[in-house]
Amino acid sequence: MDYKDYYKILGVSKTATQAEIKKAYRTLAKKYHPDKNKGDKAAEDKFKDISEAYEVVGDEEKRKQYDQLGSNWRQYQNAGGRGGQHEYYGGQPGGGGFRGFEGDPDMFGGGFSDFFQQFFGGGGGFGQQQGRGTRGQAAKGQDYEAEMEITLQEAYHGTSRLLNLHNQQLRITTKPGVADGQVLKIKGKGAPAAGGRTAGDLFIKIFVKPDPKFERRGSDLYTTLPVDLYTAILGGDAHVQTLTGQLKLKIPAGTQNDKTLRLRGKGMPVYGKPDQHGDLYVKIIVELPIHISDEERNLLEKLRDLQKAKATAR
Repeated sequence: MDYKDYYKILGVSKTATQAEIKKAYRTLAKKYHPDKNKGDKAAEDKFKDISEAYEVVGDEEKRKQYDQLGSNWRQYQNAGGRGGQHEYYGGQPGGGGFRGFEGDPDMFGGGFSDFFQQFFGGGGGFGQQQGRGTRGQAAKGQDYEAEMEITLQEAYHGTSRLLNLHNQQLRITTKPGVADGQVLKIKGKGAPAAGGRTAGDLFIKIFVKPDPKFERRGSDLYTTLPVDLYTAILGGDAHVQTLTGQLKLKIPAGTQNDKTLRLRGKGMPVYGKPDQHGDLYVKIIVELPIHISDEERNLLEKLRDLQKAKATAR
């Protein structure tokens, strides 16, 4: 059985911070994830090694044990130390945009290496030998992280996705008004802990896809509305699209290009307060006619002359 240099696997130094280790893990896991390397056995094995390395040095308690073990691992093995059976429940990405779970080395059935099982398997391994208490495990199971991509419409109304976790389907539901980059915490849905200890948590980071019609700023929405020249000059009605359908918008006479009109309460729901909404800001884009007839040209010239005369008279 060969010694596993987890720091080398992750490409970090032994003095790396937990944040640096986590960043390295995420980068490598994304690169070698089987979803991006279908049928590539080498990438699958690399992904397992990365996950195993992070399971140890990404956990402060296990990292201390591993650092203490160091080059003495062979002596420990020869002295009769042995890890018990370790059942690892890895999160498996389900459908609907979930990806990038941390700590899912068993998702392909291969499990952890013999080296891991020997020293961190959970049944009398290195942690017990050093007098660190039963099973040498952390007080809490490892947390899982995932990403969930939704549309702006789904962020407005709220939505859900089904996730396969621990051979069970878990429905992840978002409330109306969830923001891009917001992290949802689902308590107790991370990795189970040995010895009946508290399970880890599941953290879902929300990504809201850019919308072609709306820009979101907090709970407010911004959009543009093309209006023809005559409606802008004379006034009239136009129809503007909102996330709940079309609304009739009154265009005041003499509306200038780039003027912004506000529709109160037609923006995004305030998260956790579905009865409260932001506003919708509509920027008017005046569209000039491209092809005009001779009669239209004459009328426009008359209008121009009238405007000039009016300005001179002031």
